[in-house]
Amino acid sequence: MYDQLMAVEPPVVVALNRAVAVWKVRGALEGLRAIESLETDPKLREYHLYHAVLGHLLLALGRREEAARSFAAAIECPCSEPERRLLRRKLSACSAEPGMK
Repeated sequence: MYDQLMAVEPPVVVALNRAVAVWKVRGALEGLRAIESLETDPKLREYHLYHAVLGHLLLALGRREEAARSFAAAIECPCSEPERRLLRRKLSACSAEPGMK
């Protein structure tokens, strides 16, 4: 369905949601490939969910340092305090021993 939405009007938030769906169906690597085209979009630079999704994908792929940078970027974006607390926990998970989330 996201592909159909993208054909009609490809706003970046739809593309980001599509990347999450791709991740859930095809795995983190395919999700990362789906999100890569969004990295230069200026609308997402200050959107915490873009950075958070990227961090989740990178962490799932074992790319902990990159994931940490993404979660740190998400924390710096406007978001609610509960979202910020979750992002801080995810950032901490990046430095934890593998398997210790």
